[in-house]
Amino acid sequence: MANVIKLKKGLDINLKGKATAKISAATASKVYGLVPDAFWGMKPKVVVKEGDTVKAGDALFVDKKHPEMKFVSPVAGKVTLVERGDRRKVLSVQVEASATQTYVDFGKKQVSSLSAEEVKNVLLESGMFAFFIQRPYAVVANPDDAPKAIFISAFSDMPLAADTNVVLKGKEQEFQTGIDALAKIAKVYLGVNPGSILSGTKNAVVTEFRGKCPAGNVGVQINHVDPINKGEVVWTIAAEEVAMIGRLFLTGKADFTRTIAVAGSEIKEPQYKTVLIGAKIGDIVAGNVATDKKVRLIDGNTLTGQQTSEADFLLAH
Repeated sequence: MANVIKLKKGLDINLKGKATAKISAATASKVYGLVPDAFWGMKPKVVVKEGDTVKAGDALFVDKKHPEMKFVSPVAGKVTLVERGDRRKVLSVQVEASATQTYVDFGKKQVSSLSAEEVKNVLLESGMFAFFIQRPYAVVANPDDAPKAIFISAFSDMPLAADTNVVLKGKEQEFQTGIDALAKIAKVYLGVNPGSILSGTKNAVVTEFRGKCPAGNVGVQINHVDPINKGEVVWTIAAEEVAMIGRLFLTGKADFTRTIAVAGSEIKEPQYKTVLIGAKIGDIVAGNVATDKKVRLIDGNTLTGQQTSEADFLLAH
């Protein structure tokens, strides 16, 4: 049985347009873009050229400080643009998706037989390591560090946020495999809310948090479960990304498909969409905006997300 922590302070913000449990596939984008700015604290070095052909899972850029950390293409196709801004800053690397999708084969792995270093190497090679956020500082994790723990918040109580029970329904095995892999690296703490389908997760310290927003904030959970002391480092990762890691070990493919909530007062039919990281925002909301007026689009939750546009790409974080 999970430990229970009750939070007395907080405030739930109820906004119009919450997504129903309906799930459908978003319109596939012709071009996908990987945006370096989504990976905080990382300096990209592009390792492809315009015109190159890549598979899903091939590296598009690496971290200059840690070149073993790869940031990979979500789709197979042709690199059409390395977009740069002021001082040649890399804004995005764009890939035109091919009609037939091919994947880099990272090999199916039996997690129980792997060492911590072997798990980490697979994550670095496949691009999955980029999902880890290091605390303090909330930047992409340093692969040279040995974190004292890995924290996962399996729910979000931010306004209009996706329900993890909807997002991960049917993916419990993938999630458990991901947890088993992370447990090779460090002690895993999992925060859940009442009624979570992940409450029975094994190989992790499961804590049930009861209370209003920000009970689902991973920083709040860290503070209540195992606070960070001076000189210590912990890593955090989202629950759906843990399932992606599990899928990698089970299939040998880096599949960056997300299930997101397309919600808000100006959405005709608030619902969930399956979509690849890097898809065009315009394809995700196509035909589902209820007004002809200009509306504000946010990538992420309504409190801490980033303002975006139909021409932008879905960020990895």
